[in-house]
Amino acid sequence: MTNITFGTDGWRGIIADDFTFRNLDTVSRATLRWLRRQHGDAPRAVVGYDTRFMGRQFAEYVARVLASQEVTVMLADAFTPTQAVSWATKAYEANVGVVITASHNPPEYNGFKLKADFGGSAPPEMVSAVQGELPRLGGDAVAPPGLERMQAEGRIERRPVTDDFLDYLRGRLDLEAIRSSGLLVVHDAMYGSGQGLLSRLIGEDRVEEIRSTWNPGFDGEAPEPIERNLAGLARAVIDRGAAAGLANDGDADRVGMYDERGRFVDSHTIVALLVKYLHTEQHLSGLVVKTVSTTSLIDRMAAAYGLPLETTPIGFKYIASRIVEEDVLVGGEESGGIAVKGHIPERDGLYIGLLILEMMAKRRRKLSELVEELHDEFGPHVCRRIDLHTTEARKQNVLKRLREEGGLAEIAGEPVHELDTLDGFKHLVDGGWLLVRPSGTEPVLRIYSEAASGDRADALIRDAAEQLGVADESA
Repeated sequence: MTNITFGTDGWRGIIADDFTFRNLDTVSRATLRWLRRQHGDAPRAVVGYDTRFMGRQFAEYVARVLASQEVTVMLADAFTPTQAVSWATKAYEANVGVVITASHNPPEYNGFKLKADFGGSAPPEMVSAVQGELPRLGGDAVAPPGLERMQAEGRIERRPVTDDFLDYLRGRLDLEAIRSSGLLVVHDAMYGSGQGLLSRLIGEDRVEEIRSTWNPGFDGEAPEPIERNLAGLARAVIDRGAAAGLANDGDADRVGMYDERGRFVDSHTIVALLVKYLHTEQHLSGLVVKTVSTTSLIDRMAAAYGLPLETTPIGFKYIASRIVEEDVLVGGEESGGIAVKGHIPERDGLYIGLLILEMMAKRRRKLSELVEELHDEFGPHVCRRIDLHTTEARKQNVLKRLREEGGLAEIAGEPVHELDTLDGFKHLVDGGWLLVRPSGTEPVLRIYSEAASGDRADALIRDAAEQLGVADESA
């Protein structure tokens, strides 16, 4: 058995190398052991999958393994967004949700995400408990009974998870305000499981769909809604004269946006816009939760609005846990995963994108105007991130150096006045910060920065990469 390690959001591996039916069987049986210990002899599970290669076959295999051991399984009848499975886990009164997805990872990956019974990402203790079952498992996998037999026996039931979830969304958002505003939106599904869903919610006449076809290889590109992957969306917004562009990742739980001028609106800004809209327009309050790589603009806003603020390690499971435990207004991370009060404790790229469109419609402001208003009130901010694909040995040498030397002493001419090691190595300098952190799911070293201008944010990253000897690595 390959060494199976859960990262920030479940287990991921390269298809046919690490991610095999044999290893999937082991992870499924570990989940089964946890289920029995926590929920007795007759637990219930929801299983879904996205558009990745072999996703349906992998999901059906997981369903068969669970159902063969007296778990009642509700299997999605088609590919579906991850957040729909999270919602269904609670709505269908299941004890666990499983999604076969590698989210935003490159197309050669697939993965196994766990969802909790409260309708959100599995908390760290649940993930650790399932992983803790792995060393207890061994021996050859015994193929479970076939899918048709289990369906005939009522142990596996097909459910219209996406359709049910869309019905739920229709009751949570003012979709009529978006439709009647006349806004035209370009939706880039990045070949993922969000394809066609925006059109179904606000109408085909209001949405121009791109990259919304079946393409398990994602055209060779990682389906991550960040600026460097969305040039086609920017062009489409300009060409169509659209009010906004909205992109979702492979399993549609993350979001990226463009304004009407074809300028990227990053997730940091989206989180900030939501804090402002929900607090000042909808008069809601609550804890604001962000990950360590998310903009300090949120800190300034929370202080100005008198809202409590909490910073977590990277990984939406940390935010989800706080949403379950506390009254959270907005929870967000740099990678495009955002949740808000009144919705499920889960990142949802569709819901968040629609909420921004609702904000535009109700305030009768262009997206660029909303962003400018935000910066006029709280000051400019620019965040950057590069992903350095390096060897494991080189990556570990960088991390070892940062640990032993207590981080970098100076970056781009600015002395470092504080080092935050909550998750990675975050260097605080006057007017900004720089974070060095390894990816939890890929052989990648990530460097993040924030400053008052793009040039300054770029300079921080460039100098740090040179000091750490990784400036020549491919990004």
